[in-house]
Amino acid sequence: MSQELNLWYDPGKCLIGGKWVASASGETLPLNNPSTGEQIGAIARGNGQDIDAAVAAAEAARVGPWGKLTAAERGRLLFRISQKVLERVEDLARIEAIDVGKPLKQARADALALARYLEFYGGAADKLHGETIPYLDGYTVYTLREPHGVTGHIVPWNYPMQIIGRSVGAALATGNACVLKPAEDACLTALAFADLAQQAGLPDGALNVVPGLGSEAGAALSAHPGVNHISFTGSVATGVQVQTAAARNVVPVTLELGGKSPQLVFADADLDAALPFLVNAGIQNAGQTCSASSRILVHRSLHDQVVERMAARYSSLQVGPALADLDVGPLISARQKSIVSGFLGRGTDLEKGRRGCPARCSRWRQLCQADAVCRCLPDAHPGAGRDFRSGSGRHSLRRRGAGRRDRQWHRLRPRGEHLVPRRRAADAGGEEDPHRPGLHQQLRRRRRGRTALRRHGQVRPRPRKGVRGALRFHGAEDGRGLSRLNLWGVH
Repeated sequence: MSQELNLWYDPGKCLIGGKWVASASGETLPLNNPSTGEQIGAIARGNGQDIDAAVAAAEAARVGPWGKLTAAERGRLLFRISQKVLERVEDLARIEAIDVGKPLKQARADALALARYLEFYGGAADKLHGETIPYLDGYTVYTLREPHGVTGHIVPWNYPMQIIGRSVGAALATGNACVLKPAEDACLTALAFADLAQQAGLPDGALNVVPGLGSEAGAALSAHPGVNHISFTGSVATGVQVQTAAARNVVPVTLELGGKSPQLVFADADLDAALPFLVNAGIQNAGQTCSASSRILVHRSLHDQVVERMAARYSSLQVGPALADLDVGPLISARQKSIVSGFLGRGTDLEKGRRGCPARCSRWRQLCQADAVCRCLPDAHPGAGRDFRSGSGRHSLRRRGAGRRDRQWHRLRPRGEHLVPRRRAADAGGEEDPHRPGLHQQLRRRRRGRTALRRHGQVRPRPRKGVRGALRFHGAEDGRGLSRLNLWGVH
């Protein structure tokens, strides 16, 4: 495996306290190449004992050499790690391509993004300040921004390098000692990053890496009483479990979960400029992206053009092994492929839909216009659109979800109606109101928010399903989210 991947470290070990050691159980997990399905090696199967050792090593580093560094020294160290990453960009890209299945150009972009995150946080390390607060005569009141202590980081398999850069990078910049648990499906670049950090001079224990299963190492890290902050990126269901476990220790959590990211195409859009974004937003990393374009809302006047041009572009895409560096690589695993195939199997067949509603959507027959493709979807697959043409009148709605949100709907723009300033995007009547926020104000407030319409016509803004913490927005708040603010009064 080392020759094929150009590895310079042993992937079958954990990094704990500055030393590469086998897991406490001595067990390993097989590592498969998504492009071929063949096993290319094995990684350590860490468990609760390894997490205990890693947390202890992180705490020792926090009160030891790592904790004694100034903010400026931490920043310079992150710059050195960034340079090590840049020296190994091609190696990291190849490792990511084989491990995750990304085309080389996408994997290379992730390696460069990792280096850039480290540069950003290196520059921000000494710029996170407290404040002085006016108070009574004879008193000095001020705030200090301090690290949480030991932080746990559970990163996903789809973008390991990018998530490490913006979560571990921010945590190190603010002086935390980190325990990193990478996904068992793709953890080679996480181990590579840890080795490069060591080469750059990161003190022992400041960064510890424990590969393993989420149900074992991940669960132990989330519930560990010695961890002071948890950063998790992954599914909503697992995020709930992580937050529940951390809540028992009253530990803050930063969650970056799944959601929907609609693309909006207005009547005056430049399709030549928009088309590459519409296509690439859905195919990047074979669509395995939390912000992938799962819905495209198109103005009626452009609908047919967009469908025709996107269909032509999709039919010309090239799919193949990651190292072939084509448009689309493989899915991460056979399990992921079966999940995707299951969703595709539940989708409404478009041609069948044109001939009439399937039996399963007879409840919503009044919503299916004669000139539109059936938009009814299985209850278990909320939010996935098939046709975005809206009919006339206020009943041109599309099923949004199921369960406790069964009575909520998405409203598309009515025929002939145009958005004007200060008009709510989902306004059923289309009346202008100077006190109502417009579309751009809603998008700024909600980021990838939604606006839902209840059946009785009441309009309410609804947040997206995922929760994106400070780490997602790549600004000064990133570091503040991984530090705590203490208030001091001196008399």
